[in-house]
This record gives sequence, C-alpha cells and structure tokens, in this order.
Amino acid sequence: MTEITIRPFVEADADSVISMILAIQRDEFSVPITADAQPDLRVIPDFYQTGDGQFWVAEHNGEIVGTLGLKDIGERQAALRKMFVLEAMRGPQHNIARQLLDALLLHANARQLRDIFLGTTEHFLAAHRFYEKNGFVEIGREKLPRSFAVMAVDSKFYHRHIQA
Repeated sequence: MTEITIRPFVEADADSVISMILAIQRDEFSVPITADAQPDLRVIPDFYQTGDGQFWVAEHNGEIVGTLGLKDIGERQAALRKMFVLEAMRGPQHNIARQLLDALLLHANARQLRDIFLGTTEHFLAAHRFYEKNGFVEIGREKLPRSFAVMAVDSKFYHRHIQA
C-alpha cells in the first residue's frame, strides 16, 4: 500500500488544491466549471475551517492527490464537499478516499455532528457507489436542510446520519 498522509489544509496548499480539483472536473469529467465559479476554493480557511468544519488534503511524496471539505451548516449538521482523488491514485491499492472519509467521520464524531449531507453530479458514478457503500443514502433535493447550499452542478444528493 502506498504511503499517504491525510492532514488539514494549510494556505501553502491553495494553488495545488485548485489545480487538482479543476483538472478532475474539467479534463476528466468534462464539467464546464471554473475556479471563479467555486469561490470557496480561494478562501478554504474562512469557508471550511470554521465552526465544526474542516478541509483535508491527502499527500503522497509531497504532492496533493486528494481533498475533502466539511462545511458547518449549523444545527449539528455539515456538508461534505470537494471530495476529489487524482485518477491515478484511486482504488483499494491506495485507499485515499476511504482515508479521507475516515478523517471526516472521526472529526464529525468528535464534534458531535448529527448529519452529513452532500451534493454531487450525475457524472461521478464511482463516487455514488463509494458514498452508498459507506453509509450514505440518496435523498431528494427537498430533504436537504435549508442551510445546505446547492451548487449549480449538483443533481444527486446524499445523507448520512452520524451515530452518537
């Protein structure tokens, strides 16, 4: 298994995070989106690392190969956002998505969060399987809390209740 470090985002990661996410969105999945359409990426500490939120990166040999954000949306609830892993680093041989999710769930339990919600696009089929395999249940948009910010590309939504 490859040596991967999961750690909180620091300001020095900003350019690498933006480049990696945009490459996956635009080049791999042909999602027509820009960095300007995702202003949260330019202010990760202010957007994610407040309240009960956090933003993690997965690092391999000094390169950021994965990301995961948790946005505090109030009422002991949070939104999972920006879960991305470079294509070459996906799969059970690296286990990066699982390690990122484990960090998020450990954090959510420590912060006594009750619910995690997420929105995704129809394009990310492997992500749908991953979320479902890890306890997320697909829900309709109408089941989202009002404080959940729906992104323009979101067309599928998931929920996971956190056990106390």
